[in-house]
Amino acid sequence: MSDSKWREEICRYGRSLFERGLTPGSSGNISYRMDDGGWLVTPTNASMGFLDPARLSRLDSAGRLLSGDPPTKEIPLHSALYDSRTSARAIVHLHSTHAVAVSMLPEIDPRSVLPPMTPYGLMRAGQVALVPYHRPGDPAVADAIRGLAGRYSSVLLANHGPVVASTSLEGAVFATEELEETAKLYLLLRGLNPRYLTPAQVGDLVTTFGLEVPHPGHVHNASCVDGSCVGLARLATPASDD
Repeated sequence: MSDSKWREEICRYGRSLFERGLTPGSSGNISYRMDDGGWLVTPTNASMGFLDPARLSRLDSAGRLLSGDPPTKEIPLHSALYDSRTSARAIVHLHSTHAVAVSMLPEIDPRSVLPPMTPYGLMRAGQVALVPYHRPGDPAVADAIRGLAGRYSSVLLANHGPVVASTSLEGAVFATEELEETAKLYLLLRGLNPRYLTPAQVGDLVTTFGLEVPHPGHVHNASCVDGSCVGLARLATPASDD
């Protein structure tokens, strides 16, 4: 696909996310890694609902601006996720309401933010890690993401929002949407003792769809209070990017 087509695709997906209230105001950003190792990325202070393809930031492989408007201040987190997940071609970062809300709850296990609730939650977003709060644009967030060693395709920034990588732009968008819906379900069912997927059901998904689970068998809901988790650990690593 040509450079101009990718620009159009980024703007099309950005508008879709904006129109459904998943990225309000000028929040959120999208990047796509080109064949030459450089990126197309949404500009700083730009609304995802009103992106201009010609004004997207074009960066070289070292992150230097080649053309377009200045890029999003969140370049460090994009760079860190690309560096640690070399198969990634696209990254979506949103400030979606339910995912942000979940990131602020005291019981969240940073190794496994959400329990296995739906098949597509695991198949698209995989398991989600929580990264401690950093101010937007803080280079230290890159170290936190690199510290995950590429095990997660979906990361939730505390008090901030989700960051999702995939092998395709479409995959990153769909996974981000699925993460938001899973977070919404979690909040709706919180305190109601819902029936999550069983280890056997998760194991069937892993086998059937080839999901990446380095620690099979440790798949269930965990209850965490003040940082201490009891019960079985949840799925510890993300599903595949596809």
